[in-house]
Amino acid sequence: MPESINPPDDGETEPVRLPDSDLESIEASVRKLLDQSAEQARQLDSLASAPPPADSPFGAFGMPGMSGFAGLPSPAAPPEPRPILELEGEEYEDELDSLSDWVDDFLVRVYGAEVTTAAPWCEQWQEHADVVAWLHALWLAYQQHKDPEAGPAGLFVWHRDFLTHAMATVRAAGGPLSACMTDPDRPAHRLLPSPPPSNRTTTTTEEPEETEENSELGQADG
Repeated sequence: MPESINPPDDGETEPVRLPDSDLESIEASVRKLLDQSAEQARQLDSLASAPPPADSPFGAFGMPGMSGFAGLPSPAAPPEPRPILELEGEEYEDELDSLSDWVDDFLVRVYGAEVTTAAPWCEQWQEHADVVAWLHALWLAYQQHKDPEAGPAGLFVWHRDFLTHAMATVRAAGGPLSACMTDPDRPAHRLLPSPPPSNRTTTTTEEPEETEENSELGQADG
């Protein structure tokens, strides 16, 4: 314990003197704290040695990504969306199933006007490749514009720039479904034939040969 010293009559206080054993205990505690602080600094330096990925949510705060903690791998970025007609096999079928759910449960139920000769439809629209492509593009645009990052006007832009134009094209009187159902009580499905392939004109040597023959005949007549 520190030695108690009574102040002198003049009011001045002499310095407090600690026993040597107390000084050694305090010095040991200070050294321990300094060692712990140095170890924490080394750990922070090792975590911050590799910069976080550009898309890491920790980057804005100057913190390491998840890969810097306990050896955890960075989360894989979601795949970029691709046009459905570029997909094949099971990948195409899975995407078509998801698209069909959206079209049947949302698009047609909310925006499907009555089936008439001016607005045909097809219950087998999945077999019309051009219709699949149009509706898939519309679905991708819907996912983009309903995202909070699109802002409060995102869905209005989707209605104005995508929904109206896509549905008018798909269900046009002379569009890809014009040979299908034009009466809700009379289901029909028919694929319209595509135009034949173009005939490319090729240059031949027949015309120059004929010209040469005509020239020889003209010389003989002369």
